[in-house]
Amino acid sequence: MKRLIYFALTVFMFMGSVSAFASGTEKRNPELTERQKVRLQEISQRVEEIKSLDRSKLSREERKEIKNELLEMKKESKALSGGVYLSATAIIIILLVLILVF
Repeated sequence: MKRLIYFALTVFMFMGSVSAFASGTEKRNPELTERQKVRLQEISQRVEEIKSLDRSKLSREERKEIKNELLEMKKESKALSGGVYLSATAIIIILLVLILVF
């Protein structure tokens, strides 16, 4: 049991050092195609339109629809920007599952 606890503590310490080293790396943005650039421009124009709206005159359902639309556009723009990001918690869970399997 002690061995497992020491191993888990060691893994947590290494996770902290990995994130410290990863933060120093330069982030590269992938080249976007013309279609992706146009879509990002459309998204930014729509966001500006929504920002300029007077939301006090909108009904509750309309505000909810706008909020959902903004969330979808945010997800789409992140997907277009590229990259898959794993949180530290996700990495720890993956490691624990691998340890339990083997």
